[in-house]
Amino acid sequence: MAERSTAAVDVADNSGDQPLAADAAKATADGVDTQNGRAADEPMPEKDGERRSAAPVAAPELHSGHKLARRYRLEECVTRLDGFSSWRAMDEKLRRAVGVHLLPADHPRARTVLAAARSSALLGDPRFVQVLDAVEENDLVYVVHEWLPDATELTAVLAAGTLEPHEAYQLVSQVSQAMAAAHREGLAHLRLTPSAILRTSTGQYRIRGLAVNAALRGITSDTPQRADTEAIGALLYAALTQRWPYENDAYGLRGLPKGVGLLAPDQVRAGVHRGLGELAMRALANDGATASRQEPACTTPEELAKAVAAMPRIKPPEPAFTAPPEYQHTTYQQGSYGRPAPVGMPTAPISVPVPPPPPLQSRTGRALKWGVAALLIAALGLGSWQLADALLDHNKQNNNETTQPQQQQGPAPEKKDPVPLAVKDAKEFAPDGVPQNAGDVGKTYDGDTSSYWRTKSFSDGPKIVIKEGVGIVYDLGSEQEVSEASIGLRHPGDHTTLTLYAVDGLQPKGKISSMKKIAGTTTKANSAKLTTDKPVKTRYVLLWITEMPYAGYDDYSGAGYKQGITDVKFKG
Repeated sequence: MAERSTAAVDVADNSGDQPLAADAAKATADGVDTQNGRAADEPMPEKDGERRSAAPVAAPELHSGHKLARRYRLEECVTRLDGFSSWRAMDEKLRRAVGVHLLPADHPRARTVLAAARSSALLGDPRFVQVLDAVEENDLVYVVHEWLPDATELTAVLAAGTLEPHEAYQLVSQVSQAMAAAHREGLAHLRLTPSAILRTSTGQYRIRGLAVNAALRGITSDTPQRADTEAIGALLYAALTQRWPYENDAYGLRGLPKGVGLLAPDQVRAGVHRGLGELAMRALANDGATASRQEPACTTPEELAKAVAAMPRIKPPEPAFTAPPEYQHTTYQQGSYGRPAPVGMPTAPISVPVPPPPPLQSRTGRALKWGVAALLIAALGLGSWQLADALLDHNKQNNNETTQPQQQQGPAPEKKDPVPLAVKDAKEFAPDGVPQNAGDVGKTYDGDTSSYWRTKSFSDGPKIVIKEGVGIVYDLGSEQEVSEASIGLRHPGDHTTLTLYAVDGLQPKGKISSMKKIAGTTTKANSAKLTTDKPVKTRYVLLWITEMPYAGYDDYSGAGYKQGITDVKFKG
């Protein structure tokens, strides 16, 4: 397949970065990181098959507070390099942080950067940091992309130590699969350094700067698939050993000893997972001289992804078990019943039982005994009669009290059938700032079952891995008691998991786990009904999707895990 990207990666980055401090690598989405007051991705020596174009000396002279398109307010310049600058900015229209690359319109790479950004935006794969806009305006070219403040660069992760085998397996699996999908569309990253990999708070890996980062630096390659594969191998090698697999130090990692060549990971650090170590060598040694015995070298991300899939799955580490605190006796259990007294403690005096007096044996004694017995029998008889009389009166009173309220209550009120609730407005809910198809939300309640709102196509499923979920918030106009919802679905099969939440507005605040759940269900059909025994009073209802079925290619997206909403109706 022809390659559309003109960018390439330098996996043997000899930038000579100093080791990171614990908080040195703040996660951004601009494709560069700041270390010691300068860009970590500064100019590097060329490799075989790579070419660089000349660049102007100065980047555009802009300042914090400058606005682009009356929308993007520049806040902080994170790097200035090779005639371009990268900024953290605020999208004042959507009130969210974004990243912006800026360069003059007459920059020799301006057209290449625009083409790379627009090609990357068309991919639409959520495993990559998304390009949101690519514009030429007022003698400037700028590329706007996502900013992930809760993600951590792999640079910072590796500065803290090596990755567990399961985590390293997830890294190489997710990155190789994502790059294989990009190359199938003719796109190469070609700058897969540790600063280009972000780990989100949910443990997923996202790749930033697809095609754009290398285009900004004017790097090209004749073998982009091989370069990306070797870069993934370098990332895996660093994750297993905390060493960069080349002689020079880079990205806060020490290089290998000079003159010894490429050492296998288990020769650098003890206890390295054997299968992952061999996989790293197969990706790195692409000239055929692999260090993995009889296994062939991996020369494309597709081959590497297949090699990862063929490995036995590595289980996550067992959670640490905390022993419960030692059992403490309470005060009422601390007596000495049934236990010997502690040594040295005084014991209570033992009382000797006194024998009862002998029974009355004389005639007078026998008469007295029979008299007392007669009196006791009479007393018992009288007491029994009085007790029975009192019980009868009490039961009669209770019967009167229970029958009277029943006569006053009358028949129970009839239960009303739920009535339809009108939807006044709706808006797509995307906590991560990446909407699915925000412009078609109105098609879910327009009464036309042939129109629909659709999600993007995900490669992992049925559970959505890369996001918490996708959904739409509906405005009922005023507070209503919601007890039922019917949802029309475009794709049956596998299973779809839906949940209704009561939220505080069209842009809900807080996490999904903190929202009030109304109802939930899982279905394999093309429709679903959600009901609750106790109606919930709310104005705004979030329909949240966390699992979707597998569907084939359609007019809008390729095969994958996806879903569409055709018709939504609420009752209360």
